[in-house]
Amino acid sequence: MTAEEAVTLIKNNDIISLSGFTATGCPKAVTRALAAKAEEQHSKGFFFKIGLYTGASTGESADGVLSRANSISFRTPYQSNIDSRNALNNYNMHYFDLHLSEFAQYLRYGFLPKPNYAILEVCDITKNGKIILTSAVGVSPTIARLADKVIIELNQYHPKKLIGVHDIYEPFDPPNRKEIPIYSVNDRIGVPYIQIDPEKIIGIIDTNLPNEISPFSLSNNLTKQIGKNVANFLRMEMTIGRIPLSFLPIQSGVGNIANAVLSAIGLNEEIPKFEIYTEVIQDAVIELMEMNRVRFASGCSLSLTTPMLNKVYDEWDFFKDKLLLRPQEISNNPEIVRRLGLISINTALEADIFGNINSTHVGGTKMMNGIGGSGDFCRNAYLSIFTMPSTAKDGRISTIVPMVSHVDHNEHSVKILITEHGVADLRGLSPVQRAKTIINNCVDDQYKDLLFKYLLLGQKGHTPHKISSALSFHDAISNGGDMKNVKL
Repeated sequence: MTAEEAVTLIKNNDIISLSGFTATGCPKAVTRALAAKAEEQHSKGFFFKIGLYTGASTGESADGVLSRANSISFRTPYQSNIDSRNALNNYNMHYFDLHLSEFAQYLRYGFLPKPNYAILEVCDITKNGKIILTSAVGVSPTIARLADKVIIELNQYHPKKLIGVHDIYEPFDPPNRKEIPIYSVNDRIGVPYIQIDPEKIIGIIDTNLPNEISPFSLSNNLTKQIGKNVANFLRMEMTIGRIPLSFLPIQSGVGNIANAVLSAIGLNEEIPKFEIYTEVIQDAVIELMEMNRVRFASGCSLSLTTPMLNKVYDEWDFFKDKLLLRPQEISNNPEIVRRLGLISINTALEADIFGNINSTHVGGTKMMNGIGGSGDFCRNAYLSIFTMPSTAKDGRISTIVPMVSHVDHNEHSVKILITEHGVADLRGLSPVQRAKTIINNCVDDQYKDLLFKYLLLGQKGHTPHKISSALSFHDAISNGGDMKNVKL
């Protein structure tokens, strides 16, 4: 059928669920047709909205068009599209932020209503209902099983030779859950396809559409310095003996800082070649594979720019035995994170002087993207590192403040904080010791005196705060000012 025929079956208040993870592996034709249907219904005076489940963020052809069409009533578990962000911050969409490793089991446990439709992008399908996903897995195995009906987008942009790169596995639910038998990064524990009851598949739409991954900003001196600081810190940890000389698998977040950090680790010849166990496999990972610096990468999605993804497809014989794509509840599973001893490296929006991290809310109120998988990894990692530039908005904002405006990762989960200025090792330190270490090593010079002054003004106690001034840095910005002019 056509995408337009498919959406005639979707009704107001239905819940749809999508394959993919980031703007890769997501449906693109049906979602655009659904947005057009919503706009048509609204123009006739009818109410039309759907609930939306995804693996993580999606692309312009899903979150973008659906948000602009005002067609989403609620959304979970993660988004990164500007139109989606505007809709949820303006109360046009309810948004439920959630650790990505938990989403599949939330659905299975009945904590959220099951989807009416699963819309899955695949590169191949058999007559008996075996489907081969494209460049991401996300939450596809669970939604394919729980959804009442399944709509397939058969996307010829992705070659059928991808069969074998996916490792599809769903754990049993309590009280019957057993250990997840992954003991090394490249262990396979499932099957390379998703089995669907053919009776549930109500239509197949032929497409030939690329992913919608936008290229990240090129590394600059700031991001390169952050990456260099991370690499030098890890090298020193090996020298001291706190990281094995054979090294440990890396988990890395998303974005230009994450790419710069991975590149810096890979280019440091004192660090041995290593493995990746993460959710998002980015361009830097592929580049390091070509340099023989990354042996193997296990993730949930190939979140590669179009030229890089095409390169991987063109040279599939080289890459096929170095890549593995898993469901997000496996790629992000805390049990596996702790067993493998991951070095977790994620990016923060802001930190406070005591080590608490805000990953999601600008000014404590406006949702940026969501917590994603950062909590899955950082709380359970062998070593949890957060990176960030020390300032923003041409220096008017210090990203390190007396008290974060929103807490996503508390001080008990954060071991290392790194900016372009240096490294704050917070392990085994009291709150006051943490504050002095962070201010001395990570804060930009123009804010150090202010933050030390705040620490001295704090009420005596284990964690000294001056409550009346705790958010004064944020007040200065919300009033159109400059954090350097804050009044404590």
